[in-house]
Amino acid sequence: MKIVAFHSHLNGLEFLEARKPELLMEIRQVISGIDAEYCRTKISKEKRKLSKKLYSPKDMNKAIEAGFKKTDWKSVQTTYWVCEDARTNRKIMDSEPSEQKKEIISAGFVPYLSRNQTDFVKERVAVEVQLGKYAFIAYDLFVKHMAFYVADKIDVGVEIVPMKRLQEEMSSGPGYYEAELYNLIREGRGIPPVPLVLFGIAP
Repeated sequence: MKIVAFHSHLNGLEFLEARKPELLMEIRQVISGIDAEYCRTKISKEKRKLSKKLYSPKDMNKAIEAGFKKTDWKSVQTTYWVCEDARTNRKIMDSEPSEQKKEIISAGFVPYLSRNQTDFVKERVAVEVQLGKYAFIAYDLFVKHMAFYVADKIDVGVEIVPMKRLQEEMSSGPGYYEAELYNLIREGRGIPPVPLVLFGIAP
């Protein structure tokens, strides 16, 4: 596999090039180390692709995960408390989880524990690989990376998605770079307010 397209949001790529060039190199090496044909293992049951051999998101994810683990990237989880009241949620957003819970209870609401987990984190850089349903990409870009950035756990988020030409050789459902690039820039230059890099991959 190779990275064939990219988009830098709020200087996300420039940050990596200037501050974390070794991590950027590791990301590129993990992707280039994936044998695309080895991952073409799924036999389609869809009518328009019946019996065609497709790229398996599961196999690609396994290969990518193995590549990141070799260079000591780790999955990280952040937890926080929420409630039904918007004003209370805004008030506690930047507080520690233990304080969030106390504030919710003192405001007279029921606290609920919530969490976000990102695929790979190293030296304050988060990488999400999204080869599944297209809705998960928007969640990563506008919720997950933001949650880690606001929690001061990362400085930049990286989203890796298939190019359209790869997506066409997968089962129906995954998002693809060209559409997600459009969705991202449509929101404007400052939204979401977190530095991001969108990478498109293909064989």
